[in-house]
Amino acid sequence: MTYDVARVRGLFPSLGDGWIHLDPQLGAQIPDRVATAVSTTFRNSATSHSSRYPAARRSTQVVEEARQAVADLVGGSPEGVVLGPDHSVLLAWLAEALSTRLGLGTGIVLSRLDDEANVAPWLRIANRYGAQVQWAEVDIETCELPTWQFDELVAANTRLVAVTAASSLVGSAPDVRVAADLVHDVGGLMVVDASGAAPYAVLDIEDLKADVVAVNAAAWGGPRVGALMFRDPGLLDRLPSIALDQQATGPARLELGGLHYSLLAGATASIDCLASLDEGARGTRRQKLEMSIGSLQDYHDSLFAYLLDRLDRPHLMTIGTAASRVPCVSISVDGVESDKVAARLADHRIDVVSGVHGGSRLLEALGVADAGGAITVGLAPYTTRHEIDQLASVLDSMA
Repeated sequence: MTYDVARVRGLFPSLGDGWIHLDPQLGAQIPDRVATAVSTTFRNSATSHSSRYPAARRSTQVVEEARQAVADLVGGSPEGVVLGPDHSVLLAWLAEALSTRLGLGTGIVLSRLDDEANVAPWLRIANRYGAQVQWAEVDIETCELPTWQFDELVAANTRLVAVTAASSLVGSAPDVRVAADLVHDVGGLMVVDASGAAPYAVLDIEDLKADVVAVNAAAWGGPRVGALMFRDPGLLDRLPSIALDQQATGPARLELGGLHYSLLAGATASIDCLASLDEGARGTRRQKLEMSIGSLQDYHDSLFAYLLDRLDRPHLMTIGTAASRVPCVSISVDGVESDKVAARLADHRIDVVSGVHGGSRLLEALGVADAGGAITVGLAPYTTRHEIDQLASVLDSMA
């Protein structure tokens, strides 16, 4: 099927504000059906799903539907889906639950390619309990994460490898399966942050060979709702519970505090919207997701190639040339600090991710932060070639 970007743009009423939104890494625009689902559920659900009151039963259904939707997105079982306010919060809770496995004499492998959400929680646990941290480094020229280094990094005492499925800054998408095989051979766990990969790729937890996959609904147009997908749901009952309910079982053992039912309904609606990007998609939700994301990938492949061509200018430096990547790129303008670049773009109603991204370890390792930082541009399901032309025109004027 041909990807109809005009039809897709009609799903996002906020696009009528006159701005060009090239910042999905901070959260994609919200489809109308998501806003409707949130407001409707807020009016019709209860504050708890533990009673027999009809509104509470509706809340229970909302939770079950959200678990199933995430399972369809990631290719797992709803019994293994932990829900929460944000993937960064959930990863912090997961780190606390795994802390008993990460004591003195054990090893953790982290990646310079990762966002802080999949780094800071593990560093805190390592500092607190004495685990030894090893770093997978990024190739400075390509921004790829070479997989050969995991042969040296993963040792007999390694209990956890945490790595991204795709960088939200430079788009590099490493082959995480190599590290997964190695850490599983020594009895460790693999945690993959896939928040930068969705919605650009069809996620499959079995194919990734990950024990836990983290996603964030804001990445594809949902509310600020995060989820952890456990490949083996039984692992949840083998981890120490951090829940306030001492009788909690399964996913509830890692769900600290209450769930926001209206936001969960919005997350489900956002996955349904993602599954409908290709108007011809048919079958189960999982099948429709595969078809729609496949159509989106074809559209983005062409659009991203066009973007890179328009950015091929002497005064612009695009950061990273990884062979496998999602359609986002960081850019620095010769002699101009990134905040000023972002300000100039904002003057022309173009929104990008700006600055040094909160002290990004990746940009610091590449030396970009010292040179004034970079802006990050990402493609969304609603991005058009005209918007790329507008971006390139403003950047050309800064030569």
